[in-house]
Amino acid sequence: MKNIGTIVFLITFALGFSQNKFNKSETQKFQKTINAEYADAKTSPLMEEDLKSFKSLDFYPIDGKYFVNAKFVKAQNEKVFEMKTTGTRTPKYIKYGTVYFKINGTACQLNVYQNIELSKQKEYKDHLFLPFSDLTSGKESYIGGKYIDLKIPKGNTIAIDFNQAYNPYCAYNHKYSCPLVPLENDLKVEIKAGVKAFH
Repeated sequence: MKNIGTIVFLITFALGFSQNKFNKSETQKFQKTINAEYADAKTSPLMEEDLKSFKSLDFYPIDGKYFVNAKFVKAQNEKVFEMKTTGTRTPKYIKYGTVYFKINGTACQLNVYQNIELSKQKEYKDHLFLPFSDLTSGKESYIGGKYIDLKIPKGNTIAIDFNQAYNPYCAYNHKYSCPLVPLENDLKVEIKAGVKAFH
């Protein structure tokens, strides 16, 4: 019986701290999908004149060092708040948790959020929103930072692939209202991954 208990514990431990591996083809698929979306007049956020000459977004080279298995700590007793945007819209979010990881040897932490309205829809019920800025913001990448889409993890680790970071729509077109990156999600490191600045 003691051995069975040990095995159960080890399996639970392994699941709780499961490590995902970097998959370059997943990022290539992401790039292909976002390029197709931006090239299609029905789904593109680009302005008409930019759409005419659009070939591809500019991406940083895909790099496995920007894929991390972060420690995930779920937030407790958080209150719903209105997230500031580039416009007058103030969508309701809640801080869902905090992720802890290292990039280039630097310890980092970011908050992840859940959109209250989206979470009521079946396809987005486990969706998490990770907005961030870093030392490339306003230089090689968009000044307003970037976003990453995540899913609520089953354990206490979460895989984050910064190679799949993308710009808010307002980086391409002023008619959009985009959530502003909260100050606590400004990283003091360079994240040379994902979509670069447009133009």
